Amino acid sequence: MMKSLKTVFAASAMAVLLASAGQAQAAEDKVIARVDGTEITEADVATARAELSSEIASIPVDQRERVLVEFLIENQLLAKAAEKDKLSDNPEFANKLEYYRRRALRDLYFETKVRDKVSEADARKIYEEQVGQLEPETEVRARHILVKDEEEAYDIIERINRGDDFAELAKEKSQGPSKSKGGDLGYFTRDQMVKEFADAAFALEKGEMSEPVKTQFGWHVIKLEDKRQKEPPSFDDVKERIIAALVQRKAQEVMRDLRSKSDVEIVDPDIKKAMEEAADQKSGQ
Repeated sequence: MMKSLKTVFAASAMAVLLASAGQAQAAEDKVIARVDGTEITEADVATARAELSSEIASIPVDQRERVLVEFLIENQLLAKAAEKDKLSDNPEFANKLEYYRRRALRDLYFETKVRDKVSEADARKIYEEQVGQLEPETEVRARHILVKDEEEAYDIIERINRGDDFAELAKEKSQGPSKSKGGDLGYFTRDQMVKEFADAAFALEKGEMSEPVKTQFGWHVIKLEDKRQKEPPSFDDVKERIIAALVQRKAQEVMRDLRSKSDVEIVDPDIKKAMEEAADQKSGQ
């Protein structure tokens, strides 16, 4: 289950950290399960959810809570077994415990000094600034019928002019992937199509049909269904991406400030050289 659910040592270290961090609020936490009298609470589940977010991403949403509780049960069982075997006396346990202590402090600092400093209002401000800078862009909706040669394209046009339905002919004759949809390409901007096709489509008025148009794919007959100004994405559509970018920017600012106030010494010469080369490469980009 789930990458062997960490190692026994890591489980022991994390169990100790969770216990010490959660004692103050344990009385208020809803108890989800008990393992030999040790309570697993909602706070424990929330911590595990954050720690294992990438590992449970592929699990159906309605099953994640159960998986997390199973993880915490196994975590406790492994931790208790490790204590019974006196693995807490092993020097490696102390090293891992100190590592997870620093990691827990890092996570709390990141949440309070980085993530919590970025608000939805900050994201909306960026959104409005960027939307305000967007140039108006036209998009069209068109259907097309793709055939091998110009003669066949003219035959298609003649049949449509005699009253045949464009969409039905597309299903019958087109060699393009949109044939099952009656040749409907949906809305697109000029830069989403090859130049010859885009020039022809954008030159049409709503309801008009083109002469045969040659592209690298063959010969097209195009019918324009609609033309409009492209709407910018809504704030809700891009909010999470903007917030993620702002959090990353804030994290970089905080890290630069912390590094400027600290004495960081790379003792290993090979690692030092690799880091210097990486820094030079990054500055040269």
